[in-house]
Amino acid sequence: MKKMWWIGGAVVVVVLALLVGPWAYGKFIAEDDAPAAVVSTEGAEAASGSIDGAWTVVAGQGDNQTAAGYTVHEILNGSSVTVVGTTGEVSGNATVDGEKLTAGEVTVQVASIKTDSDRRDSQFTGNVMDTSTYPTATFTMDSPVDLSSVPTDGTTATVMVPGTLTLKGQSKPVSVDMTVLHSGDTLIASGSIPVTWTDFGVQPPSLGFVTVDGSGSVDFLVSLDQS
Repeated sequence: MKKMWWIGGAVVVVVLALLVGPWAYGKFIAEDDAPAAVVSTEGAEAASGSIDGAWTVVAGQGDNQTAAGYTVHEILNGSSVTVVGTTGEVSGNATVDGEKLTAGEVTVQVASIKTDSDRRDSQFTGNVMDTSTYPTATFTMDSPVDLSSVPTDGTTATVMVPGTLTLKGQSKPVSVDMTVLHSGDTLIASGSIPVTWTDFGVQPPSLGFVTVDGSGSVDFLVSLDQS
């Protein structure tokens, strides 16, 4: 009799874990991720030279380490959670001539973007982004941008940069308000591009108790040195 009671109790515990577990995770455990990186002026210096020249994306330092990825909200059993995926596997270059940004491109290795969940990342690189077929995402500047407003005293300016965003092999025109800092001999820029995922052939997953919003943003922070 005692053995039957123990078996029955174990079954009840398992059933409760299956039914209540996801709800409890969404209600009490799931938390918003840290927001995407933006230009930091902490420790910034006056510009040490002209902004004109050829610039190459480098790893960066401190709060201004190069990173790119995405931000999206997901509904987890009724709880709204902000998810931020990020990677440091970012390359690119820019050209400034006569204080005008005349060319620029940033390339991201999409499969390297990570969140706090291996299961989510597996869905992202597989069914969502198909990174084996489309390994990179790019932002390419489309027309010259005046950078004469960028201060030389270690503070920032914001400029609007028109360009083309390519995700999963599909390219669309976009514009981004880019925060720019010229500190010492480094140029640092960050921005966030609002995106409706289906515009790029990306289908937001809906997996039972988890539903991902249909829009979000593509985010970046790049540090560049003159090359």
